[in-house]
Amino acid sequence: MHHSHLMEKITQLGLHGLKEAYGRQSEDVNYQTLAFEERLYQLLDAQSLYLRNKAITMNRKLSKIKEKHAAIEEIDFDPKRCLDKAFIHSLANLNFIRNHQNVIMTGETGTGKSYLAQAFANRAIMDGFRVYYIRTPTLLEEIRISRIDGTYTNLLKKYSRFHLLVLDDFGVSTIHEDDATNLFEIIEDRTQINSTIITSQLSVSDWHAYLNNNTIADAILDRVVHSSHRIEIKGDSMRKIYSTLNKPNKEYE
Repeated sequence: MHHSHLMEKITQLGLHGLKEAYGRQSEDVNYQTLAFEERLYQLLDAQSLYLRNKAITMNRKLSKIKEKHAAIEEIDFDPKRCLDKAFIHSLANLNFIRNHQNVIMTGETGTGKSYLAQAFANRAIMDGFRVYYIRTPTLLEEIRISRIDGTYTNLLKKYSRFHLLVLDDFGVSTIHEDDATNLFEIIEDRTQINSTIITSQLSVSDWHAYLNNNTIADAILDRVVHSSHRIEIKGDSMRKIYSTLNKPNKEYE
């Protein structure tokens, strides 16, 4: 079969990764010494890698993550922050997602909760998990609108399918009774199925009072808090520190 005909058929099938690899094989005489099975395996492996990278790119785009370059490797483990490096790196293997567990990060504003949460999210995307990031006030507003326009059921389905949902800034604004109920339903749909990371300036001991609904608060605490990995970040605002020192920090660039 003529080379051009084969390339045309590969193009028609949309095997872009395989096409590129086949082009390399055709131009490199060293590939001629390989067995057919080895060459075929390399072609299929190239197509698999292409599809994986395409999925990662799409997942990253759809995730709405703000800190696209947030990385565990860039975390500042200054003792004042009280971050357990071994614990952070153990979570970075992402078994908490595979086991459908949750993570709660608490600390004052500017201490790096959002960055750390998004670092885990970026790692999860690279491992092939579907991820979504949203600020809790924005989520609650989305739910209110969906109840009005009749898309609430579809919204629940949307948030239930992500392997990892990052709920940032829980507790930064006043929450109403309906909001607490709506938040519970999002969490309930994900319990023991997928994982959630929640960041908050409020200490967990204050969550019950903040939710201002004993029944819903008990239900949320039961499903999230009591079975979550906890990270409490101490210290002053990292933004303020590095701004004062006029020193760059990748967590806050």
